[in-house]
Amino acid sequence: MGKLISIRELKIDIPKEAKALAEQMLTDLEKSKRPVLEAVKTSLDNAFYDSKVGYLTPGDKVVRTELNVSSVQKLARVVFILEILLNNLSIKAVNTKREIYYMCKGKIKGDPRKKPLDFEDQDESDAIIDFIGDMLEVYREELNCFAGDRGGQTYSKQLVVTETMEDGERAVVDLSTLGTAPYQPKNKPQALKLKAKKKIDFAIVVESEGTANTLLSMGFTKRNNCILIGAGGVPSNATRGWCKLIEEDLDIPIYFFGDLDAYTLQNIYRTLKAGSAASLIRNQHFSAPSVKFLGVLPEDVKKYDLPFYRVKENDVAEARSLKKAKDALEGDPFFLDKKNKGLADILRWLMKEKIRCEQQSLFSVDPSDPIKMEKIILEKIKRGSYV
Repeated sequence: MGKLISIRELKIDIPKEAKALAEQMLTDLEKSKRPVLEAVKTSLDNAFYDSKVGYLTPGDKVVRTELNVSSVQKLARVVFILEILLNNLSIKAVNTKREIYYMCKGKIKGDPRKKPLDFEDQDESDAIIDFIGDMLEVYREELNCFAGDRGGQTYSKQLVVTETMEDGERAVVDLSTLGTAPYQPKNKPQALKLKAKKKIDFAIVVESEGTANTLLSMGFTKRNNCILIGAGGVPSNATRGWCKLIEEDLDIPIYFFGDLDAYTLQNIYRTLKAGSAASLIRNQHFSAPSVKFLGVLPEDVKKYDLPFYRVKENDVAEARSLKKAKDALEGDPFFLDKKNKGLADILRWLMKEKIRCEQQSLFSVDPSDPIKMEKIILEKIKRGSYV
């Protein structure tokens, strides 16, 4: 059965593993030894990319935290939040990261002894939750903790989704019956199976939800046997898992259409296609290696005489983006792989030309034709104008 977030069968008993970890920490303390916690290092310097696999995988580097004056708060917070997560597992409760943050606040508020554990903001508690997942080598979802983001808005006249609930009940959703409302997968495990009513030719992931909605309003899914998805910027786990499911269940071409800039290429497209360094242990189930970069491409700027913006190097954000592009070309295993030379060449072109061109610029090609963007997208697919 297909799954949106295809959590693999548990390799470990989480409560048992957590108890053993806590007991080892206690034993070390009793023997006047410094407890040590180790977690998979989730960064590019511990990431590997094999085009045959299609996504970033972790190496053998670890983050090692030994008890000392500077780390005592972190280790105490790990035990504190781990207890909350284990209790959730025992009573089958689920919470978002934001809710866990406030649950911590509530427990600290009720016990003055725990005041040193308090968090200034949610980023601090999020980091501990992520560390626990990396330490146990389990997904956050296996700890019944979910981010608050959502799946991509999806439209199709040919797609039918069957969801099987935990109690065995089934819900069947024919996307053609939803009118202008999108189908939106949740950012938590769902047992989903996809079926095409008739042959689906392709799926297209559009970076901007607004532009995806415009294509829908102009009849894109009526004229094309396709799946249209609005990503809404950097794709959430739900969006990534959803595209993975489309790839596995339907075996159709998937294209990404977004802005021509370094941020889109690195942070949005790469994350959708191969995952990210921050989620090395989960990229296997949260990436769609077959997705192609349809545009905007450098050649589109000239071919369609598209308006663009000059990158201002004195702008902090844009300077940072150029710096990250340079770093990616020198140290990102995804862009260093010869199979992705075309994508690396686009990054080099962007660094040289110092421009950015938005996906909406295609509306400048023929403002009197409301479906001109659709025509260009279809023309690009037909002639293989993608990377």
